[in-house]
Amino acid sequence: MGIASAHTVRVLDGEGTTLAKRKAWPTLESLGEIEAAALDGCPPGTRLEVVMEPTGPAWMPIAVFFTTRGHVVHRVSSAKAHDLRRFLSRHTKTNGIDADTLARLPLFDPAGLQPLVLPTAERAALDRRVRVTDRLTEQGAVHKRRIKDLTRQLMPMTPLTGDLGVADLAVLERYADPNALVRAGEKRLTTLIAKSSNGQQGTDRARQWIDAAGASIELYAGHPAVAFADLAAEIATEVRLLRAVQTELTAHAAERESCYRWVDPAQLARSLPGVADVSGPALVAAMGDPTRFARGKQFRSFTGLVPKASETGDTDRKGQPMSKAGSSLLRTTLVRAADNARRTDPQLARIYYIQMVERGKDHLGAVCVVAANLAERFWAVMHRGMPYVICDTDGRPVDPDEAKAIIAAHWTVPADVRARRRSKKAGKAPQTVRTGQRLRGDLPRHQSIDQHDTHRQHQPQRRTA
Repeated sequence: MGIASAHTVRVLDGEGTTLAKRKAWPTLESLGEIEAAALDGCPPGTRLEVVMEPTGPAWMPIAVFFTTRGHVVHRVSSAKAHDLRRFLSRHTKTNGIDADTLARLPLFDPAGLQPLVLPTAERAALDRRVRVTDRLTEQGAVHKRRIKDLTRQLMPMTPLTGDLGVADLAVLERYADPNALVRAGEKRLTTLIAKSSNGQQGTDRARQWIDAAGASIELYAGHPAVAFADLAAEIATEVRLLRAVQTELTAHAAERESCYRWVDPAQLARSLPGVADVSGPALVAAMGDPTRFARGKQFRSFTGLVPKASETGDTDRKGQPMSKAGSSLLRTTLVRAADNARRTDPQLARIYYIQMVERGKDHLGAVCVVAANLAERFWAVMHRGMPYVICDTDGRPVDPDEAKAIIAAHWTVPADVRARRRSKKAGKAPQTVRTGQRLRGDLPRHQSIDQHDTHRQHQPQRRTA
């Protein structure tokens, strides 16, 4: 796929013989010529298999053109195509080699290719709104961090110790310069803060700003290296950019909610524990049509929250890192939802408890395991079309208050265990091995270690000068 250049096309038959080499542009005429060249000499009703990488936005016109004509389109990951290309041509990379590699994927791994299904109008709209709101949220966070950093440089004793409020932005946009802040005075500053915060803040907050500005003037004492006016101008620019981002985010968030009601009218996604207003649309948009996953485990693998597999002989190595395949937004949303869900769902709290207390995982590792289980439950809810019901570990439905009481009584991680998992110096406790369960590997590790130590005791001692 070419973004600013022509696409490179290779046409192969079922035996792997190259039939045509072409260049194509994302126009109706150019793509029609590619289709005609590929179907030349084929009987009527022949369908093409089109394989491509998701290179930026360049894949969408190709997918729309060929799917509307009844052909099968496969969109494979760049990592998969890269591995096969290195196998076929290790030391050379060209557009032609990449195109030939993609064309051979149906021959090498036909079971590993899934047909691309383009979303409906409602799902496509929800997907775009979810993506743009997520991107605007990240941009807003960047501007907030920049404002705090610049303010800390201007006023080392800055009162910005928590969230950045509307009143703080109003003060920084007008009086970020410590000299201007002191000249404004307590009365004028109090009026501005009270008006911006709707009366929630006033004199006390104004005094904090004036004290911080005074301490800054006393500390720097007019040193030329600290450009008060220039730093204040940059802060004012960041404040205006942040407000613009927040305005756009509000508009897109409203449209995202409207699109979500069309895709999930019953709001089944929000019935899951830990899934709130933002997480529900994000999960639905990332999943797409739930029927494309035959089982919950397939969707679980799709999220990338499953561990990698490493087996050799009769040994199965546990504790491998996550695959992290798929959407990072989906994975992050599930992890955040799982951290809240473990506090309200006894079954998920039990999973978190076992991972922390018995398996020796830290907080993040345990939450990722909970997130993987939450992903399967999310698929079941969307596939069955029934809302989620919080149950006890024995399957009995419970109300929210009873669920929290059960978690507090049975599935709360002890403080000493949590502190041990958090500390890097203390080390982690070994995993609890249940009755009848072997250690990792097929051989009993403790016996081999004892035999090795006994063998070392019978060996003559050696010294090196």
